[in-house]
This record gives sequence, C-alpha cells and structure tokens, in this order.
Amino acid sequence: MNLESLLISRDATLQEVLRSTLEKISVNVEVCEGTENCCKLLGNHKFDAVIVDCDDMEGGLEILNGLRKTHSNSSSVVFAVLNGKTTTQEAFKVGANFVLQKPLTPLHAARCFNTAMSFMMRERRRYFRHPVEIQVRMELAQGSEVSATTTNLSEGGMAIHLLEKLPREAGVKLQFTLPGSSTLLELKGVIAWADAMGRAGVRFVEVPQSAQYQLDEFLTERLAAEVPPNLQGYLALH
Repeated sequence: MNLESLLISRDATLQEVLRSTLEKISVNVEVCEGTENCCKLLGNHKFDAVIVDCDDMEGGLEILNGLRKTHSNSSSVVFAVLNGKTTTQEAFKVGANFVLQKPLTPLHAARCFNTAMSFMMRERRRYFRHPVEIQVRMELAQGSEVSATTTNLSEGGMAIHLLEKLPREAGVKLQFTLPGSSTLLELKGVIAWADAMGRAGVRFVEVPQSAQYQLDEFLTERLAAEVPPNLQGYLALH
C-alpha cells in the first residue's frame, strides 16, 4: 500500500520531476490539470499529500487557499510550488506545510519529500482504519448497556454493528479488548452517526494514556504490515 498524492499542475517538466521523485519513495502520483476536476477530487478523495502549482496553474493559489476547508483533505500534507508571484509567507499563510521553488530539480524535490515523509506517514496512521471484529460493551448515558461488534477500528474511533438503535450524538462508555491482548480498555466516546441497519460510528472523546498507547501500538503494527518496507522506518518514529 503506497502513499497517495495529488499533483495539481499543467507543467510537464514539474510533473516529470515529481513523478520520478515520488515513485522512488513509494508515493503514487495522480495529476490533475483542470480546476473543476481538482475541486471534485479534493472533496471526494483522501490524499496523503497535495502538491499545488500556485503560480503557473490558473486558480492554483485559490485551490491552495480552499484546500483546508475540504472535509477529506483538511489535514493532508500540502506542498506549494512557487514561481516568483506568490511569496513563501503567503503560501504558508493559506495552508502550505512545505514550499518548493521553480525551477525544481530532482535533488531539491527529493530533499523536501524525504523531510516531509514522517508527516505524511503520521497523517496516514491518523485516518487508517483496520478491519477487525471485536466485541464491545457499551454503557449509554441513561445507564443501560448494549453489546456491539466492531467492523473497523481507527485512532479516533470505530465503526460498529449492533441490534439496538442508538441515538446520534449520545455519549457512551466503551469496554473492549484488543486482539492478542488480555487488557480491558475503557474509554469514552460519542455516537457520530447511526443508521436503520444497525450500523453506527463512534468517535473517541476521552482515552486514558495507557489505552491510547495500546491502541497506537496495535494500529501501527497493522499499518506497518501494509506499507512498503522503505516506509516502515518513518512509521516507527511516531
């Protein structure tokens, strides 16, 4: 499972340099050359990195400015490519994490993305969802208890399936044991969504430090099994 990046640019030279650089470090590159298509992609698809040609792509700076307002990519690692019109300070102000200057050489591109890789892996782990079935005991606000089974687990919550109908935005206390562990984890969450089919999403809101450590270790091990070997070192740092 490689990382995923979106390059927003019509510059053929820039595309060639970045494709070559990113493919060497196991990052797939999708190129978008149209403003309307870019906005649709950013609204519907999650990318680990977004690279915006701010000065030579019509509407590039506006795309960069609006990127942090999208649901899917509000926290993606963002690179601004500049060519004399936009200043570095302006790029950082509207949401860039890293700035590249044209003409971009393979050496400068490699240095920048190697520096950024740990941030990209941290973001991948943050939204990584591991499919797993775990029995969960849930205590609702009024004191009643229900049982559920997870369908996936992430750093920030879980998707569950159960027979009872849950009220949305209700607070819950959760108890469950991770596979391969005998330690019961206890934390608090809130029902983020629920449907008529018995499916629901729980967002974690209060996780004790010991539980967070076990959860992080569990998810890091599962993610490491999916990413290429050359990316595992970046994952282990966090």
